[in-house]
Amino acid sequence: MPVLGYFSSQSSNWDAPRLSALRQSLAEAGYVEGSNLGIEYRWAEGDYHRLAAQAEEFVRRGVAVIVAGSLPAALAAKAATTSIPIVFVMGADPVKLGVVASLNQPGGNVTGLMQFYGALGGKRL
Repeated sequence: MPVLGYFSSQSSNWDAPRLSALRQSLAEAGYVEGSNLGIEYRWAEGDYHRLAAQAEEFVRRGVAVIVAGSLPAALAAKAATTSIPIVFVMGADPVKLGVVASLNQPGGNVTGLMQFYGALGGKRL
């Protein structure tokens, strides 16, 4: 059974809505946690120094994909592996911060979702 490694600089309570959406999307694609997919969770609880070790642990365990629920987690995952796919979710610009080469062609093993809160705020109706 493939294993997804999810980690974040936050806590499980903070990421609960995001994890609910992740599980729902995975189920829609035919992946159900505990049935045909394992998910391992790690939380830094605001202690960013823990992220590098958590990312390296996922690499040692050979997870199929790493989901980074924050910018610091994405950077830690990117530093830990160039072969395991990494999917990030963040509110910052991943190009400016060096997470990906560009939005339309991220390159390497990293891709994800950027939430344009600040940049698009003034364009709301």
